[in-house]
Amino acid sequence: MRPAMLFVDVANGFKCDVTVSSGETEVDGKSIMQMSMLAATVGTKLKIRAEGDDAEDLIEALRELVEEKMFDEPPPED
Repeated sequence: MRPAMLFVDVANGFKCDVTVSSGETEVDGKSIMQMSMLAATVGTKLKIRAEGDDAEDLIEALRELVEEKMFDEPPPED
């Protein structure tokens, strides 16, 4: 749940809308309750869509969180 909380904290720092989807499920990326419905684990592929004036900045902040900080978890093994 901690990674989802970090994701939501970052998303809520921006004005734009953000949706996150995994398969058929699409949720509000600013809602911890909805993000938890994705049940995403390490290695889950997510699609993130942001719309609004600061959407590009949000996407960059989330990319940095996921790709560089990796939620303090080890990368998945290939």
